[in-house]
Amino acid sequence: MSIRAKMLSMLAYLLGMQGVDKHKVMLPVALDNGVSPVEAKEVLYQAVDYLGLGRVFPFFKATNDILTARGVDLPLASQATTTMENRLEKGEETQIRLFGPQMKDFAKKGTINKWLVDNCFGDYYTRKGLDDRDREMVTFCYIAAQGGCEPQLLAHAQTNIKLGNDKEFLMKIIEQNVPFIGHPRSLNAVTVVNQADEAVNGKD
Repeated sequence: MSIRAKMLSMLAYLLGMQGVDKHKVMLPVALDNGVSPVEAKEVLYQAVDYLGLGRVFPFFKATNDILTARGVDLPLASQATTTMENRLEKGEETQIRLFGPQMKDFAKKGTINKWLVDNCFGDYYTRKGLDDRDREMVTFCYIAAQGGCEPQLLAHAQTNIKLGNDKEFLMKIIEQNVPFIGHPRSLNAVTVVNQADEAVNGKD
């Protein structure tokens, strides 16, 4: 695993478990070890739909303060690629690409379903700055760290594996972040990754 992947996962775990004070300490370390300012901010934007703005909001101020202190000009260049007119269409395309054809017309199943497609996938997954593998990896980290969302964690673990973030990679991600979330949630994540790998690749 690259040092960049370790740093991105750490930032995502700290978001998921609400460790804003530790995030303030570790963000400069991440920026010194392969994570760009754009990538650091994209980890925040990606988190909004999974953790909620109320949880993520304090991290924006902390991140902006650190970037400003390091001489980074804010705001950063926009990474958005969609508009209000095409976000639903592009969101569905992205959701199908990542999760499969069964996601077609998912937005028609309810109001929150539509928001998931146009906002989560149309507004965030389509952004530049992080690729699909990065976004799925940090999403796995948010959900694992907050706990209690194992069905969603399973879906994203399966997608990670299909994208090339294999079982070994995800296990290393979990192991390196045990100090931040403790053993119970980490063990739950291990169980989910084993289930996901079996679903994608079959039993050994």
